[in-house]
Amino acid sequence: MYLDHAKISATHSETEPDRLERLYRVYGYAIALADVEGNSDCIVKLAKLHDHKGTLMVLWHVAPTEKEKIYFLKAWKSKVGDESTQVEHALMLENSPVSEAA
Repeated sequence: MYLDHAKISATHSETEPDRLERLYRVYGYAIALADVEGNSDCIVKLAKLHDHKGTLMVLWHVAPTEKEKIYFLKAWKSKVGDESTQVEHALMLENSPVSEAA
């Protein structure tokens, strides 16, 4: 069992705890898509998921492939997510994110 899971956070999570619940569902959905495709690297590369006012921020330790970006887009776009395509990806460098095109 993999124990070093990505950090999960959301803007206004104190007053809107359902935002965190939604992120946990999205995380599970995306990692399940990776698992179905035999992609065991995705979960290791992922650093953090953050819901910033309806935009899914996906932060990575290692640059994601296009397929890995699609896992999170599909999850966020689904009924368990925000039902939107507002997904941004960033690469973590020494604990600070560096933006990357979505």
